Amino acid sequence: MNPSGADVQRLVAAVEQLREQVAGARLPLELVETVEARANRASLVSQLDDYVLPRLTSLDAPLLAVIGGSTGAGKSTLVNSVVGDQVSRSGVLRPTTTSPVLVHHPADARWFADRRILPSLARVTGHPGEQPQPGTVRLVESTALPAGMALLDAPDIDSVVHANRALAQQLLLAADLWLFITTAARYADAVPWDLLRTASDRGTAVAIVLDRVDREAVGEVRPHLVQMLRDQGLATAPVFTVPETTLTPSGLLPEAAFERLRSWLSALAGDPRARSMVVTQTLRGALASLEGRAQELADATRVQAAAVARLAASSDQEWAAARHEVEQGITDGTLLRGEVLARWQELVGTGEFFKQVESSIARARDRFTAAITGRPKPTGDLDEAIQTGVAALVLANAEAAHSRVVRAWRHLPGGDQLLTTHPELAGPAADLPAQVDRMVRDWQGALLEMIRTESGSRRTNARVAAYGINGVGLVLMLVTFAHTAGLSGAEVGIAGGTSVVAQRVLEAIFGDQAVRTMARSARNVLLDDVDALYAAQRARLEEAVGDVTVAQAQHDGLADAVRAMHGMAL
Repeated sequence: MNPSGADVQRLVAAVEQLREQVAGARLPLELVETVEARANRASLVSQLDDYVLPRLTSLDAPLLAVIGGSTGAGKSTLVNSVVGDQVSRSGVLRPTTTSPVLVHHPADARWFADRRILPSLARVTGHPGEQPQPGTVRLVESTALPAGMALLDAPDIDSVVHANRALAQQLLLAADLWLFITTAARYADAVPWDLLRTASDRGTAVAIVLDRVDREAVGEVRPHLVQMLRDQGLATAPVFTVPETTLTPSGLLPEAAFERLRSWLSALAGDPRARSMVVTQTLRGALASLEGRAQELADATRVQAAAVARLAASSDQEWAAARHEVEQGITDGTLLRGEVLARWQELVGTGEFFKQVESSIARARDRFTAAITGRPKPTGDLDEAIQTGVAALVLANAEAAHSRVVRAWRHLPGGDQLLTTHPELAGPAADLPAQVDRMVRDWQGALLEMIRTESGSRRTNARVAAYGINGVGLVLMLVTFAHTAGLSGAEVGIAGGTSVVAQRVLEAIFGDQAVRTMARSARNVLLDDVDALYAAQRARLEEAVGDVTVAQAQHDGLADAVRAMHGMAL
């Protein structure tokens, strides 16, 4: 393998970018594709970290052969026999290998002592009889193994312990060479062949050891195994046979039983060209598989982004509708019905008073002014009625919007599972009524501050003082809400009279243009406050579903990384 340094650097940069995008791909929604996509993402990250990037940056590192196979196939016994020492625990109790054992020549220690490969596993040393430590790989030096090659004894691929099975597959993806151990009784089992098909699809170099074969059955079993390998695209994989035999007192195989395998491993380790060919085959196969697997992940993130967008759009639509209803409610006069009208009647009276409105606005204004300055009746009840009416309008529409969003989500992909995962989203925030109440009171305070700001001149300030700032604030709220589109019958007359009288009072204080500006500003301030309140409620939902922009950006970033990898090879 003699690629130029520049070519390797460009390839490393592209793979690193791909790795960043793969690891960052979020799959928050439980869709049909999600489980498989998450497994694909985890497998990609592991292979990139454990094999592709370490091998690309260390093309001259020793060849790593991972010993894999089914429970009871004799992996550890074979490793111990090749090395000539009990370096890996073996026995009848299963599983025997629960943490991997990496055997290497002392001259190659520097390649394995750091986390160049298998960065997620800590390095330990010690005797094989010691208690295995999860999350570790035990390093063993041996001069019986030639420099340039290391053997890694992996857990059983069909272990009853899920963590062991997962680790076995991770280690196989970190190998330059898969050394698969099987037996005459189990060579046709499904689990090994699932992995061997993966090796074939990815171009991984594979060698097969047919262990514990009765000498009389070799002529029948071995040809069948070879034919199965051909059928799976592994015709070039060498097959080594280890006959059924009695172990030595040291628990090792007789040398004659595995001599051909050991000679092949020694020859491979001692021939830089042959070793480079094996590494090249596996690395090129791994690189070639990245584009398609990453594209599958990109497709899954696209589906996720589309589902996130649909969920977010349904939320935005309902909250926008709620905001529209609030805007309608504060501009069509409906806030001046019911309790507000009742309190208004208590404050300034009705009947003869409103007849006077039609005949003489001036006299009506005087009557109104007397009500709020002379305080023949308290203004607090009217103020509270307005506050309650505004709060009820905002709260009712917020609760209705949230309810509609929840109903919509239960019929959208990923939505129902999302609500199950986040049961707190079944209803609005528990403190929403308190938030609304606080918002309205703050808005009323902002109106009083607006009046103080407008009362800049000495004359205007004196007029405000004559009416009382709270009274003027009430008048401003009435003008802000006093349209009549939502009222009918007697309500129209009362509200209409209220609007005319209140407007004339404010015009007498501030002037007609200032009154129009203040009323418009009062409505805009209230709507801005509603926007902020509703945005906070939407945020509760967005935090669970994810941000549409982020979801799309993740898909685009992954797709760009896949395109950058296209056509790149050693």
